[in-house]
Amino acid sequence: MASAVASAPRATHLATKVELSISCENLMDMDVFSKSDPLCALYINSSGSHWYEFGRTEMILNCLNPKFARRFVIDYYFEMVQRLKFCVYDIDNSTYDLSDDDFLGELECTLGQIVSNKQMTRSLLLKDRRPAGHGTITICAEEITDTRVANFEVSALRLDKKFLWWADPFLEFYKQTEAGWQLAHRTEVVHNNVNPVWRPFRVSLRALCGGDVEQQIKVDCYDHHVSGSHRLIGSFRASLAEMLAGTHLSPVEKDYSFLDYVMGGCQINFTIAIDFTGSNGDPMSPQSLHYINPEGHNEYLQAIWAVGNVIQDYDSTKMFPVFGFGAQIPPSWQVSHEFPINFNPSHPFCAGIEGVVQAYQQCLPQVKLWGPTNFSPIINHVACFARQALQQNTASHYFVLLILTDGVITDMDQTRAAIVEASRLPMSIIIVGVGAADFGAMEFLDSDDRLLLSPTGEAAARDIVQFVPFRHFHGNSVTLAQSVLAELPDQVSSFFNAYKLKPPNVLSVPEPS
Repeated sequence: MASAVASAPRATHLATKVELSISCENLMDMDVFSKSDPLCALYINSSGSHWYEFGRTEMILNCLNPKFARRFVIDYYFEMVQRLKFCVYDIDNSTYDLSDDDFLGELECTLGQIVSNKQMTRSLLLKDRRPAGHGTITICAEEITDTRVANFEVSALRLDKKFLWWADPFLEFYKQTEAGWQLAHRTEVVHNNVNPVWRPFRVSLRALCGGDVEQQIKVDCYDHHVSGSHRLIGSFRASLAEMLAGTHLSPVEKDYSFLDYVMGGCQINFTIAIDFTGSNGDPMSPQSLHYINPEGHNEYLQAIWAVGNVIQDYDSTKMFPVFGFGAQIPPSWQVSHEFPINFNPSHPFCAGIEGVVQAYQQCLPQVKLWGPTNFSPIINHVACFARQALQQNTASHYFVLLILTDGVITDMDQTRAAIVEASRLPMSIIIVGVGAADFGAMEFLDSDDRLLLSPTGEAAARDIVQFVPFRHFHGNSVTLAQSVLAELPDQVSSFFNAYKLKPPNVLSVPEPS
């Protein structure tokens, strides 16, 4: 076997590209005299209820546990909810139309859920949401950063004859992963030949060995059977470096990416702080920013939904601590600047974004909106947890504080000091301004042109504050989320790389090369 390494041209993309590989198990058997012939089609939601077909895998004959070799490459945007649907069919004819083929089940999810899990297995469902037998689908995600490819020219001599005097051999190349061997490439079948020469092919180094030329690759040679019960002729393992017979490649160091950290087990911890100061107006009055209209909305709720729907895919627990500030709270009616809106200090968590909305609605009638507008207590509160996470010496947790506020900060000096301190921690602050107040002070904290200074003149280590005025987006939750969250991936990766902190499950992330 001969191989060579080539360099593919690198294109400049605004989006990160993610490659998805698909396999299924225990598919329903729809054929009478043989097994199902499955294919997986990927659909992407463009808007509302409209889905369009993005692509298809190959069809595999007579197989209820297919591992598809053809992969999907998708542009990934952290700041967007990208809805995907994987539909599996039993192909019964040669037409392109899938509506006349047997449906074996589907999975609907978001790209964020897939990348935050790295490898995700879920049950397949029928159109009426009942389980599709015991069928499951597994989706593996990998970020495309290494564009090198290996070109292969492969032949074999004197293969074992598994049936009388001939063999119909094909090869499968497998990459070693934390979860086991993952199919990287399958050759065509060479019929009736024990000395086969396969067509030249190319495989990306990323799919073959995670970019590591010293990593072991498994190659299985099978005798093809139409029934799908292929018989193993033989197997061997070798690294790409060994296949290259002495050619050495030197890895070039580069930083871990945001997806390296997320796929490697880094949790994005999302805390919400809500402004309950008197300047919002009486929540019972339609003029109040806290007034919930008959449709169940106000600007605070819209901002929570917009940002929370994106970020919740990256937190495995989906439990969000939510605090209020600037209100008098029962039973003492003292003003508090960091009270849990569920009034449970030992467990200030809400289950999912729906739980946040419910807790906010229940909290409003129980507090008296007051003042002043102090940010530093809640910033210091979250910073305390970020400081503890940093002591673990791994990139296991990053903290995002979302502050929803209607007006001018009262404790500006203390807030500046708290932000400068937090800039040295795995933490970012997002401020959404609701209402029509003067937000000049917020723009000052969002120091895009120069680093923020504390009152004593100490400079922030980096810019961690992102401010957006809600009304600039005219209720468009998608563009609001994009604007609020666009800077976050770079803040996460640049922080951990600056501190040379690796993803916690570093075995599942290839060393940067």
